[in-house]
Amino acid sequence: VQLQASGGGLVQAGGSLRLTCAASRLAFWSYAMKWFRQAPGKEREVVATISGSGANTLYTDSVKGRFTISRDNAKNTVYLQMNNLKPEDTAVYYCAADRRFVTPADAITDQAFWGQGTQVTVSS
Repeated sequence: VQLQASGGGLVQAGGSLRLTCAASRLAFWSYAMKWFRQAPGKEREVVATISGSGANTLYTDSVKGRFTISRDNAKNTVYLQMNNLKPEDTAVYYCAADRRFVTPADAITDQAFWGQGTQVTVSS
């Protein structure tokens, strides 16, 4: 199984980025897909989750109304559209696949599969 994340970069506050995570050798439709982030000196947090069908989504409060997670099961790809970015969104972003839609607080790092990180830097 491979998850390949891309799309990070440097952007000014108020700008937008779209992250992409392409999966291979995975029964993609059967996994919830998630985006996590980890800022320097902070714990990894789950940012957004989408169910296998795409019908259900979850967001952490700090990104609601600004970020949108979506997926294309025909392309085995999940996206994170990030608008109105803020300096506090600066972090390494990771995609992950897991059977569980809800991420237990004690299982943040216990996801079935992880992609490599992509750096998002938002300048003020």
